Amino acid sequence: MKKVILLLISISCIFFVTGCTAVRIDTSSIDNTINVVLSKQNTLYNHVGKGYKYYIPRGVIYIDTDEFNEKLYSNGNYYYLYIDAISYYYQKETEYKENPNAYYSRVIKVNDKDGYVEILEQDSKYLIKFSYNYARIESLVDKDDINDVILNASYILSTVKFNHNVVKIMLDDEYFTNKEEKYDLFNSVEENGASSNNNNNYVEAENK
Repeated sequence: MKKVILLLISISCIFFVTGCTAVRIDTSSIDNTINVVLSKQNTLYNHVGKGYKYYIPRGVIYIDTDEFNEKLYSNGNYYYLYIDAISYYYQKETEYKENPNAYYSRVIKVNDKDGYVEILEQDSKYLIKFSYNYARIESLVDKDDINDVILNASYILSTVKFNHNVVKIMLDDEYFTNKEEKYDLFNSVEENGASSNNNNNYVEAENK
């Protein structure tokens, strides 16, 4: 009887710890993962930056911040996150046309926020570019890791929240001067002109 009670308590603890932050999702479908996570009004956050905050899921580790570029890590993969505070402040719409030659390409419009997901195959790897809610994540991964990265990126991007007053002050102080150069690190393969240059950016960053 004592063993049964102890088992029930253990199960309850597991549900309590994970129940508030986890959702049952069929992650075998990229579309389903994106739709389910982004459709939820998630207000969780556990990381705060200059004028913004967001939630880092379990299993994802924060590594470093360089201005509005953040580096995260999970299960052998690096995530490169860019917080686009300028586009947020001026409420710029995302411009993206679906790419029929991509492994996966989709325009996103969920909860009055827009973005896109594009996955390109590169030399047996897959470059994921996920833009949503005035933020973008890029990651170069193996095919088997695509769904896991999409799930984590969905949670991160959906929880980005800006402090409008702080962003305004930073703009007034010309804090964003020359910050567009940082954004170039996250340009797409087509914008850079060659996939080899993009791959070199990842290799150099991961060796630091």
